[in-house]
Amino acid sequence: MALKSTINKATIHLSDMDRNYYDTIQLTIAQHPSENDRRMMIRLIAYVLNASENLQFGKGVSDEDEAAIWRVNYSDVIELWIELGQLDEKRLKKACNRAQEVKLYCFGTSVDTWWQQSKSKLNQFNKLSIERFSEETSQALELLADRSMEFQVSIQDGQVWLTSGEESLLIELEKLK
Repeated sequence: MALKSTINKATIHLSDMDRNYYDTIQLTIAQHPSENDRRMMIRLIAYVLNASENLQFGKGVSDEDEAAIWRVNYSDVIELWIELGQLDEKRLKKACNRAQEVKLYCFGTSVDTWWQQSKSKLNQFNKLSIERFSEETSQALELLADRSMEFQVSIQDGQVWLTSGEESLLIELEKLK
């Protein structure tokens, strides 16, 4: 018998002063059995960093034809395609061919090696931007994972602060491309 996804709920009170976007977001996050808490939390933060009206989670792990997160307009044009991890050139090329903008959020201890091997190929994709979560941020986010979560997120001058109860976390992202 196949394992079922774990359903997580998150309420995010977002104040994104850089984009002048303010919202309370109620999310239901299906966590595939193969997805660990760290990746699920990175996916949640990637969603929050790009929050907008039509943004939605894709089928992700279980569907190669959809992004982890994407924004599709009312004319079925893919405006934004968001992926997570250290993807190969083929997958990112496909995303760049289908979407107006592509973002990749990397995390993990092997990002440096992956980036050195992939940089020359990925720099040719003009629609692609790549940011990396620091290992410390990834670990701290993983510890906040729960079936029911509530966060305050403030974004100003490129700094992202996440607050959960008494705990505050500066989310560190490094722009690779």
